[in-house]
Amino acid sequence: MVAIRTSGLTKRYGDLTAIADLDLEVREGEVFGFLGPNGAGKSTTINTLLDFTRPTEGSATVLGYDAQEEADRISPRVGVLPEGFDCYPRLTGRRHVEFAIETKDADDDPDDLLERVGLAPEDRRRRAGEYSTGMRQRLAMAMALVGDPDLLIMDEPSSGLDPHGIREMQELVRSEADSGTTVFFSSHILEHVDAVCDRIGVLNDGHLVAVDTIEGLRESIGGGATMTLTLADADEHARETAASIEGVTAASVSGQTLECSVVDPLAKATVVTELTRTGATIHDIRIEEVSLESLFTTLTNGDSERAQRSHIASEDTTEPVTQNPDSEVAG
Repeated sequence: MVAIRTSGLTKRYGDLTAIADLDLEVREGEVFGFLGPNGAGKSTTINTLLDFTRPTEGSATVLGYDAQEEADRISPRVGVLPEGFDCYPRLTGRRHVEFAIETKDADDDPDDLLERVGLAPEDRRRRAGEYSTGMRQRLAMAMALVGDPDLLIMDEPSSGLDPHGIREMQELVRSEADSGTTVFFSSHILEHVDAVCDRIGVLNDGHLVAVDTIEGLRESIGGGATMTLTLADADEHARETAASIEGVTAASVSGQTLECSVVDPLAKATVVTELTRTGATIHDIRIEEVSLESLFTTLTNGDSERAQRSHIASEDTTEPVTQNPDSEVAG
């Protein structure tokens, strides 16, 4: 089942193009990370899915319904955590959630929802105008969960949260996905995306330049991992053994350290078994995967040749594509 599908989705503002010919599928029940530099078109895409803006060309479906023609069928089944959530200063946190429950005609217990997002009982009774940024973010999350939505759309959900709050948010996202909720997760904080997302899509200048798992991007773009082994005796023979293994692109020795560049995940275990078989004594192993930040930089900094090799999208990005002047708040 597909929770979100766009086909040729394009949005122009006069001579400016915010998103261009976007073809995207988000599977039911997955956590999908939607990444891109500021001005890439992420918020324009979200606004189109929610029928806050209309596309110039193309179409979008959400939960099987046309995003523009059947928005009333979609809205009750979607929870939205917007970036820069603005509360009603004089209303308590609990009253905000009660209002969301009434609006959706749901039967949730507001205190249960506020407990799930970590907002303390004494804070629920305070006016939201006194809340910190992190508390407002927790309140917005509670409101997004009203009605047990089939789809959660989260725009910069970690904004204002401290490290403990971020961990709680990540656990909540995974819990929602485990219960069958689809999560569409837009963020610029890459380590948070790496921690929770099943797949990611990368948007650059309005074009979708990548859709894959993070491990799939590592394999298809290249870079792999660096495997550092501390040996009792790291010599030329150990280097030659490692270098001869398929999936190892380079090996070097310095003192007791053997360092290997590995592009095939299966080669990591082979390095260990082959070195052991030839008599090497391994004291320690460290593996550093290529970071999501490095992959993101490759995909968004003009390294088009490597991006096109990565089985992902290879649209022509030479046409003028610029930032949406109409509230492109999250990129």
